Amino acid sequence: MNMHFKFRGIATLVLLASLVTLAVCGCVSGSETSSEATTSTTTDTTNNTNTTSTASEAYTQSGGTETSSNQAFIASNTDENGIKVTNGGTFTLSNSTVTKTGDTSSNDNSDFYGLNAGVLAESGSAIELTNCTVTTNANGANGVFATGSGSSVTLSNVTINTSADGSRGVDATQTGNITCTDVNITTVGQHCAAIATDRGNGNINVTGGTMNTAGDGSPGIYSTGNITVSDSVITATGSEAVVIEGKNSISLTNVTISGEKKCGAMLYQSFSGDAEVGTSSFTMNGGSLNATVGPLFYITNTESIIELKDANLSAASGTLLTASADRWGNTGSNGGVVTFKAENETLNGNITCDNISSVTAMLQNNTTLTGAINANNTASSMNMTLDSTSTWNVTGTSYLTSFTDEDSTLSNIKDNGNTIYYDSNSSTNSWLEGKTYTLTDGGQLTPVTVSQ
Repeated sequence: MNMHFKFRGIATLVLLASLVTLAVCGCVSGSETSSEATTSTTTDTTNNTNTTSTASEAYTQSGGTETSSNQAFIASNTDENGIKVTNGGTFTLSNSTVTKTGDTSSNDNSDFYGLNAGVLAESGSAIELTNCTVTTNANGANGVFATGSGSSVTLSNVTINTSADGSRGVDATQTGNITCTDVNITTVGQHCAAIATDRGNGNINVTGGTMNTAGDGSPGIYSTGNITVSDSVITATGSEAVVIEGKNSISLTNVTISGEKKCGAMLYQSFSGDAEVGTSSFTMNGGSLNATVGPLFYITNTESIIELKDANLSAASGTLLTASADRWGNTGSNGGVVTFKAENETLNGNITCDNISSVTAMLQNNTTLTGAINANNTASSMNMTLDSTSTWNVTGTSYLTSFTDEDSTLSNIKDNGNTIYYDSNSSTNSWLEGKTYTLTDGGQLTPVTVSQ
């Protein structure tokens, strides 16, 4: 609960002075912490005063600058935050715990604005947690949340555990910012990504740490904003490894990440209003991405760019990439459009595409692809570019709309006796002069005329 004061004469001023003297944790500018058992010290760095308090219930702060340590914040009421800082306040906390129970009254407000979260920074406020643990066990109780322009949370050596549905580990919305260093996150409920942004975009930067999710619809990372992760280990046992919605991005550097249901990485647009329409972007440099089921990459109802370099990739299904329509969007115009760029990669798996989707695959700088491309000849457009250092090891009949190869001798195609068809009507293929070429292992690169 917040304390609100109105100044009405000398008596009010005297009462106010008494209340400030008795305030728990030295909380000023409308902040409050209730008491329970152990003692700790909070410093009001704005007024340079110290106040000793007992261990805490929920903490709220409006404006001002506060520093605290060795606290045990507890929030058990519906829609209550364990820590809530508003109106440009700054709160620094170390060596403490935050525990949240009590379900949300509004899933949307929890998702978009941090209602009922363990820790919430809003309206331009900043929270810094070091050596802390945040635990939530309630529906719609995200662990740590930042929302609104200028709002930020900085976490270092923090552990976050959430146990119920709709409870993400860290979540940023409405251009809020979260920075994590050596943060470990575990979620077990449905729709509980370890790292997430939601409506209005958000920005999250993660370095180090281990993240595990177990629930259905709970990927390791879900982006409707901009998320950058490096040197982390992320496992999603009940969902995709990563999901990007709309005009947003995920960038991974030396991250080990896996998804054990549905696919490895999904790039899509739901038109729910949570994400702007535009090009989805997934970038991976080093590390590894594994999909236990489904394609490694799945693109639907959006345009997208996937860029890979020096990453270890595997898909047990044998499908590297699929672009196709799904349940989102308008029937007939809800396919996937993807530009797939790989450098110094060993790629294994087929590339598939439906008749309203298109793929452009670019293999560069010693990349090898082992697989068939568009084997069923269903793609609206399937384009392939090989540089002279890269190799395509063809495992089945393949159909290309356009084909470009820096090696004019075609010796970087290991055909294994298979036939590759190219569209003789495409101007990109003019260098092939409509001819049939016999490849190294007896297969052919041969034209097929596509009706216009």
